[in-house]
Amino acid sequence: MSVTITAAADRSVCAPLPVLGRDVAVPLVTGGEVTYAALDYAASAPALQRVWDDIAAYAPYYGSVHRGAGYLSQLSTDLFENARRTVAAFLDCRPEDQLVFTRSTTDSLNLLARTLPADCQVFVFETEHHASLLPWQGHRVTYLDAPRTPRQAVETLERALADRDPYGPALVCVTGASNVTGELWPVRELAAAAHAHGARIVLDAAQLAPHHPVSVRDLDVDWVAFSGHKLYAPFGSGVLAGRADWLRAAEPYLAGGGASRKVTRREDGGVDVEWHESAARHEAGSPNVIGAYAIASACKALTEAGWDTLVAREQHLVETVRAGLAEVPEVRVLSLFGDDAPRVGVISFVVEGWNSSHFAAALSAEYGIGVRDGLFCAHPLVRTLLGTDPQTQGECGAPEAAPGEKSLNAIRVSFGAGTPDEHVERFVGAVRELVSDGAKWRYRTEDGRCVPAVG
Repeated sequence: MSVTITAAADRSVCAPLPVLGRDVAVPLVTGGEVTYAALDYAASAPALQRVWDDIAAYAPYYGSVHRGAGYLSQLSTDLFENARRTVAAFLDCRPEDQLVFTRSTTDSLNLLARTLPADCQVFVFETEHHASLLPWQGHRVTYLDAPRTPRQAVETLERALADRDPYGPALVCVTGASNVTGELWPVRELAAAAHAHGARIVLDAAQLAPHHPVSVRDLDVDWVAFSGHKLYAPFGSGVLAGRADWLRAAEPYLAGGGASRKVTRREDGGVDVEWHESAARHEAGSPNVIGAYAIASACKALTEAGWDTLVAREQHLVETVRAGLAEVPEVRVLSLFGDDAPRVGVISFVVEGWNSSHFAAALSAEYGIGVRDGLFCAHPLVRTLLGTDPQTQGECGAPEAAPGEKSLNAIRVSFGAGTPDEHVERFVGAVRELVSDGAKWRYRTEDGRCVPAVG
C-alpha cells in the first residue's frame, strides 16, 4: 500500500529556509519588543515550516502501526516504513544496513552500547559531547586526549588501537562536527584508521547532519547517529543506522511488543521469546511515527534545497560572525584545530572580564538574542580549551574572571539553514556594544542562572 499525503502549504525553497518562530516577538527588559533571534541551533534547531506542514497534513490520518487491519493503520505503517527508507537514502546507507528510529542521539548511542560484544574495547576522544562520551561506561573504555590538529587525531587513534591488548573487538566513537567549536573532524581518515586496526567506528552526526551531507558509504563508517531536533524536526526522535550484525545478535534494547516475533509459554511457567532480526528488534512499543515522518520530511527539505546552496550560505554567516568577533579584542574564540579549520555554524567564545552567564543573559534581555552559555554537555573539552579547574564556579553578579584571568565557562552562538542575516548582524553589534558600553540592566543569580534583577 502506498499513499501520498501532500500539505497545502507552499513548498518553495527560500534562503533562509522558513522555520517556525521566525516572526516571534519577545519583550526587552529595557522596554519594547523585538523579533527573537534564535542563535542556539546547536542545542535545538527550530522546526522547518515544511516539516510542520507535513505533520499537520498527516495528523487526520493518525493510526496504529504494524499489524493493524484498518485503512488508517495501514496508511500509518506505510508512512513509517517509507520514512525509514527516506532517511536511509539521506544517509546513503548500504543495502544491508539497518536503520532504527530512536528518541535522540543519546538514545541511539546507548542502544549501540547495549549491543557491543562483552569483550569489546571502546576508544573515544575526551572532546566528545556527553552523549557520545558516557554511554560506554559498562565496557573497557580508553579516553583519548584532545588533539590539536586533524592529523594528530588520526595518529592518536592509530597508536591507541595498535597498542590495545588483547587484540579483540573494538569500537571507535567520534563526532562529525564539534558542538563546542563547530570544527569538522577527519571522519573518513579516522574510519580508515579504525578499520586498518580491526575496529569499527560510529559517527555522532548530531552537529554534522544539519549542516553537511552525510554519506555512510563515502565516510565508510559502521554506524551513524543523529537527532531530529538538531535537524529541524520536533523533539523526541532520532536515528541509529549502520551494520546489522551486532544489532541482530544483541538482546533487544527494550523488551516488549513489536520487538518479539513469537512468544510461547514453557512447561515450567516461563516464556520463550523469538525476537525480530529487523530494526523492529530495537523498536519495542508503539513507535513515534510522527517523529520518524518529521525526520524524513526534514531530510527531503534539505536535499531539495541543495546542499551546495545551504553550505555556502552558512559559511557566509560563519564568516560574518567570526569577522565581527575578531574586531573585539576582548573576545577569544575557542578552537582545537586553529582559525583555518573548516567548521559549521557553531562558535564558542569568552569575553575578557565578563561572566559568560551574565553576557548571555544580557544578550537575551536587552537584545532579544538567544545563545547558550556554560560547558555545553562537553565538560572535558571546554575545560581543556579554557584551561580551568573543574571545581571552580563563577557567580552571575560580578565578572567571572578579572582581566588576564581564565574564564570558567563559555558562550556559544549557533545557527543554520533558517537563520536570517539580520540575526547574526544583530548579534555581532550586540557583542560590540556590550563590551564597549556594558549592560544597561542589573542582573542577579536565581536557581543557578543569571537573570535580570527586578525592583
